[in-house]
Amino acid sequence: MPSSFVKRICIALSIRPHAASHNTPLVCLHYERYNLDFPRRTFLDRMAPNSNVAAQRILVLDFGSQYAQLIARRVREQHVYAEIVRHDITADRIRQLAPKGLILSGGPASVYADGAPQCDPALFDLGIPVLGICYGMQLMCQALGGRVQSHPVREFGRAHCKIIKTVEADDLFDGVGRETEVWMSHGDQVNLISDQFVPLASTDTCPLAAVKHRGRPLYGLQFHPEVTHTPDGKTILANFLKNVCRCVGAWRLGDFAEQTIRQVRERVGSDRVICGLSGGVDSSVVAALLYRAIGPQLSCILVDNGLLRKDEEKAVVEEFTRHFQTDLHVVKAEGRFLSALAGVTDPQEKRRIIGHAFIECFAAEARKIAGARFLAQGTLYPDVIESGAAPDGPADTIKLHHNVGGLPAELEFDLIEPLRDLFKDEVRQLGQQLGLPEEIVWRHPFPGPGLAVRCLGEVTKERLDTLRGADAIVVSEIQSANLYRSTSQAFAVLLPVQSVGVMGDARTYDDAIAVRCVTTDDFMTADWTHLPYEVLARISTRIINEVKGVNREWE
Repeated sequence: MPSSFVKRICIALSIRPHAASHNTPLVCLHYERYNLDFPRRTFLDRMAPNSNVAAQRILVLDFGSQYAQLIARRVREQHVYAEIVRHDITADRIRQLAPKGLILSGGPASVYADGAPQCDPALFDLGIPVLGICYGMQLMCQALGGRVQSHPVREFGRAHCKIIKTVEADDLFDGVGRETEVWMSHGDQVNLISDQFVPLASTDTCPLAAVKHRGRPLYGLQFHPEVTHTPDGKTILANFLKNVCRCVGAWRLGDFAEQTIRQVRERVGSDRVICGLSGGVDSSVVAALLYRAIGPQLSCILVDNGLLRKDEEKAVVEEFTRHFQTDLHVVKAEGRFLSALAGVTDPQEKRRIIGHAFIECFAAEARKIAGARFLAQGTLYPDVIESGAAPDGPADTIKLHHNVGGLPAELEFDLIEPLRDLFKDEVRQLGQQLGLPEEIVWRHPFPGPGLAVRCLGEVTKERLDTLRGADAIVVSEIQSANLYRSTSQAFAVLLPVQSVGVMGDARTYDDAIAVRCVTTDDFMTADWTHLPYEVLARISTRIINEVKGVNREWE
């Protein structure tokens, strides 16, 4: 069963803790973003009082930015723990959390518009360092006596920025030249600051590209330091964390693993944990962590729904028998899933049907495992955020299929999500530290509903077999060319159209296959992979020759 679907069974429960009983034991790491008063403590709150991770926390206030997750990831790259919270978190709650600094994200709204997301203005009086980025800078300047207006010349893309080398600029722009390239994305800008602020940088069309408060540790950047298109962005963020917030950089995945293993062991006791398994990196790392923590008390369930990749079930069984020696249950359910999907073409309806069938299969098998009390999932931090982690905030719900509606009552398990604080690249690093083989750690992500959403149109066994064959060729050729690690995701898609062709001397009317390859560092933004033409040619030739029923292939 694909790990991404296993981790979606009850994502809604994990991101909406107010829907659960206060007595329901959850590994819910971020309820503080909702300003709710829960008696249960978070992962960070439960750490030892002298924990450097708990003491060196940065909060990223999300105003609906597409880059909010990227900001948090960039902070973590500096070995400082960051978490995303809602934009209207109260100053009192921030004071309780005692972060080392705050970052106000960008956002699509205009700060002066009716209904535009606002922050608690009292947070600027806390004495905690604040870095406002784009919308965040505008909001801060407006709240403290400045003015923001629409500018006749918008800035989208690269811009040449001049740093005003003053004492005030030293902390933030240490190590940055007087002139640097930055990435802009705004139509509004601050056109007037109060006497409390001083300008630190400018571009040809934006005289206030960076500002600093004279008496408080408040900084603003109109440009985006978190994106790679700002070459000195990493340096600027590092300066804010180290020079302004005085963070020492204590966040380490090794510490996270030790703390998580210890907490799981204490929480589970002598009970048994069930882990939905797929062979993907997320569920594999969860299984590895749990195996380290509780050993033979772990049972894994793999649901073969007939939507897996070629020979996937066999590979999963071999890998986990070899590396974990866990109690592995394989549920053969191809007929059940394909029968439920018969005649369905809408992708969201496919997801709903697959989710319902999976829960029924999983629940039936779980009842056979004596002493099981906990269900472990590979939910990651982007899943929590993209699924509407701030339900009344400005950020859009990006992945509707994550909101499945909570853990089904018939499962009667308590939820464990040990990876829900981590990004995909961090999960891979953790997998390496736990000793997982590279073929598991670097395996390309696979969608939760499996090949059903890559089989456009109706899902049948025949069409799935065609897609499986083509997909295996794509992956095989990418691996043979030593491009698998540099290509983040490569797969085939079966299109819902047929076309006329000539093969040999005969007329054909067969299916068409599309090939998609993308590259990404963070699985939040992606670009198409520039594969060599000879690799594309081999993929095309092999699919046409080896996969029966295909006469055309697009790349």
